[in-house]
Amino acid sequence: MDTLLHPAPTSSMAKRPCSSSSQNPRLPSHFSQMDHLLHSFLSLTDSSPPISLDLAFDRLLDSSPSDADQSLLIDRAHKLGSLLLRAANRSARKRASLHNSIAWALPPDLTIKVFSMLDSQSLCYAAATCSMFNKCAMDPLCYVNIDLTTVVPKVNNAVVSTMIQRAGKSLQSLKLGIVPGPTASPGSCQPLVYSIRNSVDVSGFSWNDKRTRQGKESSILTRSCLHPLSADNGATGNLLRRLHLYNIERMDNASLCVALAACPSLLDLEIVGLHVELRQTLMSVSTNCHLIERLFFESSKTGRDDSLKSPTCVDLVNNCPNLSSLSLRGFKLHDYKVRILVKGFRKLKYADFSTSYSITGTFLRNLGSGGGGNLLEVLILRDCMHLREVEVARFLTAVLAGDFKLLRHLDISNREGLASEGDWYQRSYNSSIIPLKQVLEVRPNICLLAEFPSEGWYGLPLN
Repeated sequence: MDTLLHPAPTSSMAKRPCSSSSQNPRLPSHFSQMDHLLHSFLSLTDSSPPISLDLAFDRLLDSSPSDADQSLLIDRAHKLGSLLLRAANRSARKRASLHNSIAWALPPDLTIKVFSMLDSQSLCYAAATCSMFNKCAMDPLCYVNIDLTTVVPKVNNAVVSTMIQRAGKSLQSLKLGIVPGPTASPGSCQPLVYSIRNSVDVSGFSWNDKRTRQGKESSILTRSCLHPLSADNGATGNLLRRLHLYNIERMDNASLCVALAACPSLLDLEIVGLHVELRQTLMSVSTNCHLIERLFFESSKTGRDDSLKSPTCVDLVNNCPNLSSLSLRGFKLHDYKVRILVKGFRKLKYADFSTSYSITGTFLRNLGSGGGGNLLEVLILRDCMHLREVEVARFLTAVLAGDFKLLRHLDISNREGLASEGDWYQRSYNSSIIPLKQVLEVRPNICLLAEFPSEGWYGLPLN
């Protein structure tokens, strides 16, 4: 014990160490003096009770001439213990990794393939299991589809940057932000806009997850969270196909436009609850994302964004001809702008303008004759405050006449009822001019939703 903690004497009278074979014939001959000392020290745990080691160390301290020497001795003991612990942990990891590599049935390439199918959180758990799994989990193919969406704030810019750097040029899908609750599915009629101040069911989360925004600053995404997409002259974002952003309150127009400029191959863009302007966002999409096929945009301030202009609609139609799914929810849209979009996109099959404040339904007139609109399969106009019953009646009459042969889903539900022809303040709940039953008889394959307040609900349980 003294030899481990005190330097060996340097005088000429110091004894020469015995040969390794004479010290312990069971040990290899190439072992050094330190190897033998460590072996002897570790053998104490088998032959001596712990109290013997304590007493030996106390006697060693008592034999020290001064307080400074005793402190130095204690410090050396701490350092030696730390070194031994570190060496033991490292060796344990090496042994575990070797064991796993032998016991694990899959080769590394198939392990990487399995890991690439995991969600981002499960992948991180697997990476923390052992060094072999960690090495496989660092492969860029495991980060092709990154999903860092959460119900409460848990992810910050550093996490996003690390994930994107690991993906490199393999990145194809990126989802970030806060999705309010497990029942809110992107693309459904349920609003996805969320604020940290909103009421949300977090009964299943720990108290740490329920802390206020002031205590969670380290778990908040900021406007720079997408900057890694522009790294290496945009090489990372160049092959990105899907980008979904939910309720990142600190995102602004400039940062979003920079990110979109780095994603020329984008096919699917979903934006919910960001404080960005509709016109600038669509201009950026029109300029940079010519291949886009699906655009979903839900406003963070329902009915107040009136920024969209007709030239922007025209540019979007001309520059993004492959668009087949368009959702603009919660914006102040006028019928003539909506008509430019619906008629202009020749491949449009899915259109959702839910909670759009200014839509009256006049854009539906002659929508199925020539150009776009006749390929529509899904049309959602839920809770459009100014939607008129007469325009809905005209549209369904056109359906009865044989237009919109591909239409399979129509939602005209409104929690306030439909607007009357003369005054939108007068709401209609029992309209006799809308041919609901006739449409269902002629087109039984259509899912027609017409849900209204119970006191005036005229819809049927249509499925």
